[in-house]
Amino acid sequence: MRNDNLTRSEAADRSELVDVVSYDVLLDLTTAPDPQAASFRSVTTVRFAAEEGAQTFLDFIAESVESVTVNGREHDPDDLVEGARIRLPSLEATNEVTVAGRALYSRSGEGMHRFVDPADGRTYLYTQYEPADARRVFADFEQPDLKASFRFTVLAPAGWEVSSNGVRMATSPAPDAERPGAVRHEFSATERISTYITTVLAGPYHRVAGEWRHSFEDGSRMSVPLALYCRAAMAEHLDARELFDLTRQGLTFFTELFGYPYPFGKYEQAFVPEYNLGAMENPGLVTFTEEYLFPDGATRAQYQGRANTLLHEMSHMWFGDLVTMSWWDDLWLKESFAEFMGAHASVQATDFEEAWIAFADRRKAWAYRQDQLPTTHPVVADVQDLEAARQNFDGITYAKGAAVLKQLVAYVGYGPFVDACRAYFRRHAYGSTTLEDFLAVLEEASGRDVRGWAECWLSTSGVSTLALDLARDDDGAVTFAALLQEPGDGVLRPHRLLLGGYERGPGDLLVRTGTIGVDLPAESSVEVPELVGSTAPLLVVNEEDLTYAKTRLDPVSLTTALSSLSSVEDDMARAQLWSGLWNATRDAELDPGDWVGAVLDHGFAEEQAGMFANATDHAVEAVERFAPPARRDHLRGRLLDATVRRLRRADPGSDRQLALARLAARLARRDCSHSGWLRDLLTGQDTLPGLPLGPELRWSVWTALAATSHGADPELETALEQEHAADRTRTGQIAWVRTSAARPTPEAKAAAWSRITGDELSNDLLSATITGFRLGPPELLEPYREPYFAMLQEVWDRRSIGMATRTVQGLYPSDADLEPGRDPGHHPVLARTDLWLRDQSAAPAALRRILIEERDHLLRALRAQAAARP
Repeated sequence: MRNDNLTRSEAADRSELVDVVSYDVLLDLTTAPDPQAASFRSVTTVRFAAEEGAQTFLDFIAESVESVTVNGREHDPDDLVEGARIRLPSLEATNEVTVAGRALYSRSGEGMHRFVDPADGRTYLYTQYEPADARRVFADFEQPDLKASFRFTVLAPAGWEVSSNGVRMATSPAPDAERPGAVRHEFSATERISTYITTVLAGPYHRVAGEWRHSFEDGSRMSVPLALYCRAAMAEHLDARELFDLTRQGLTFFTELFGYPYPFGKYEQAFVPEYNLGAMENPGLVTFTEEYLFPDGATRAQYQGRANTLLHEMSHMWFGDLVTMSWWDDLWLKESFAEFMGAHASVQATDFEEAWIAFADRRKAWAYRQDQLPTTHPVVADVQDLEAARQNFDGITYAKGAAVLKQLVAYVGYGPFVDACRAYFRRHAYGSTTLEDFLAVLEEASGRDVRGWAECWLSTSGVSTLALDLARDDDGAVTFAALLQEPGDGVLRPHRLLLGGYERGPGDLLVRTGTIGVDLPAESSVEVPELVGSTAPLLVVNEEDLTYAKTRLDPVSLTTALSSLSSVEDDMARAQLWSGLWNATRDAELDPGDWVGAVLDHGFAEEQAGMFANATDHAVEAVERFAPPARRDHLRGRLLDATVRRLRRADPGSDRQLALARLAARLARRDCSHSGWLRDLLTGQDTLPGLPLGPELRWSVWTALAATSHGADPELETALEQEHAADRTRTGQIAWVRTSAARPTPEAKAAAWSRITGDELSNDLLSATITGFRLGPPELLEPYREPYFAMLQEVWDRRSIGMATRTVQGLYPSDADLEPGRDPGHHPVLARTDLWLRDQSAAPAALRRILIEERDHLLRALRAQAAARP
């Protein structure tokens, strides 16, 4: 076990010994603009109480530790530093420890990330720590329950914007900085928070200021300063008015809903480059990926997704920041709640009333996918160490947890649920909690025994499948009805749900004519006598999406859905039907061609932008993964032809026009039938009025043209070089490496492999190169299968877990296909994976988990290919 991989038992032992009071952290970032400077000065003073005579350790992943002073006595660092830990022997009842060292700038998005804008050469810094990378910036007790007050001082070049969790209290010259002309920025002490949500932002950022004001029923008022940050090159795309409006709506909603005023003084939001996550809930300074700024324009689905993320992070100010889980086992206590609240607040406080539909259609698909893997885990997980914690930021913790909370609200009632949240915040403010703490307030508020419910839903894994067992007479009337539950991982759960009946109405629409509430105990079936006599040609299980389960359609409803899905009037019902059909496709019960047919017949008619995007995304997966190789070109061609046809006649400037253009470019990466027309669009020889050919879309088309070129094409090469020379932005930089790697030549693949397995690429450039490398005919990638398995352990040992994960997941040969008549389970890639897992039984659990999951994804695809029509 590497000593940077803190275990749960070690953390628990340290919690028994230590009560942390405060940190003073000084960071000298004046070296950042120098590309030759790999590190920066970091000085930390931490004050804490301890058992007298005890010993423990601080965490610090550094280039070097220069001094360690314990209670006024300076020690030789060589005597105390052991890898990523600094031993603290013979502690006193009250202690003060100062650690001075040099921390490394990062290109992986972990710790202090440094980005140099290729457009103007400016340097930008930001931090990202979750779950345990604050120790890459300053010495600390790196675990969530050892909360403390933090006071940051940052030395930075003159002219830079600098921010942190606290309010900036003073600026002054910094003659003691490593580089001359620096400015000292001092920030106020924070409330008691965890290390992983501390943050620093520094660089020539563009800043816009605002304010949120709120009046309470008792006549008191509060005012919260707001600010937005982004790179200078992105300033014109920072839609500050819209973002401030969403921020004010959210702060008002959550302050009133939770009955607890916003607790962290100011509320700033920064959009930063090369970000590993969607966003991070640092109190006082939330960081977002700058992908949420839209130089190419955006569809409503993108704006809805951004609003959901903004509100998700804001709800963390209460769920996660004010009250924090004691250890990563209970990560759901913040992420599941934030996922739920992001959708809930979107519907209740903003114009994005379709948020729960997007959750049912897209986010739950992520949960169902994760929950059927061999590595699935309960919502309340068994997280033994930090490597396991990092991998549990997944569809279970987020989307399944939120879906389970939605079922909980249906079970106990909305009012008691909100009352429980309010009591939870009042009782545990600035503290740490476990599952038991939340169940206690929930039982008090609802008067119900929720522990049995929690045992079924939170402490077990797997997804149930619900279906109606029906008998009908010759006229189609139901004569018998029962709701069946097929357990996931052998667990039967109680479900409170609705069944919806749909019949033909005006304009041949399928209109809901009634709903039936069903309480299915933790049993395999329950009769539904209320359905007897119904002649509805479409019955929707889990109407309104109240529970978490895959659903299957009865034969009559399946026929109706495949022929008339776009005629279903209710948006949520259509989301449920799309979800059910996709799960049936993934489970090899519905032919991938039938899914593509449904998308062609009904997906393109879908008015909900999010459902259209999800249906077409799944159509691409159905073609490229689940369809037999012999049918793939035909299905892809049908999909691309329909996309181009509709793109040509789409309303100028519409959401659908932009979405179709992106889909066409994506499909064209493996189909060159429309390459001439796409090239004419790029050169201006043809136009689509209203379609902005921004840099992302242009480069997406260039990638498609490069990936489907035949051998050397001097004209194409010249055009690509000209595009690259004209676009020195971050988008262009990323797209250039992707497009270069996409060329279907042995030389291009060899060059890409060399870059991927080297250490010079940043996180985004690594992922882009992998994406391009994976494009191309199978014979070009076949030679890299064995080198892939040979390098796994070395990559894991050499790289950070974030960069190693990108590499291991991205390069797994998941595009392997099944030869006709072969057994899916005996595919050579599966056999090679099994051999590696058998031979490397002592490999890190996190690495093995990735291989096990990728193997399962491939096996599912091969089984679908085997079951599909030839």
